[in-house]
Amino acid sequence: MSRKSHWEGIYRDKDEREVSWHQDQPLMSLRLIEQAGVAPDEAVIDVGGGASHLVDRLLEQGFTDVTVLDLADSALAQARNRLGERATAVHWTEADVTAWRPERTYRLWHDRAVFHFLTEAEDRAAYLDALKAAVPAGGFAVVATFAPEGPEQCSGLPVVRYSPESLQATLGPGFELLSVQVEEHHTPAGKPQEFAGCLFRRL
Repeated sequence: MSRKSHWEGIYRDKDEREVSWHQDQPLMSLRLIEQAGVAPDEAVIDVGGGASHLVDRLLEQGFTDVTVLDLADSALAQARNRLGERATAVHWTEADVTAWRPERTYRLWHDRAVFHFLTEAEDRAAYLDALKAAVPAGGFAVVATFAPEGPEQCSGLPVVRYSPESLQATLGPGFELLSVQVEEHHTPAGKPQEFAGCLFRRL
């Protein structure tokens, strides 16, 4: 099964509140975005945003240039339906980030739980190519993955767990680690999952 087919099926079969990664309040992400000091009129992209509520919170904070990218249109549809008329204020992009090339740049790139699914070196390299094309020097990247004590699988797929140090090493010398947030996320079933969120500046 292709990566796209897998995630389309997840969001066709489950409501957004049933998936293990659901958060009404993405507090870790919001704290890291606040630390970046991004202004509400600057461009932000949520990579793998799907049905995440981060876009809701950014709109509530007055952000006016928000893009949500996901390879599953069924996930984006859940978010659009939830936002109603507010969805017209968002740029929606259906794409696999490993095959996507941005047509513009962004002040901040946000990814909670895409990168750790990229278990193949070529997929990680393609992701980093997209990130570097999307975020110019002086911009920011928030990347959150399962921490070393987090689960080894999610949604039936293997993951790569990262410490802040190993994530910094993977992104390479073009990124400066500015801040780390560790979060114990609880799934809808109550199972704890340890995430590490990192804020980087593009050099």
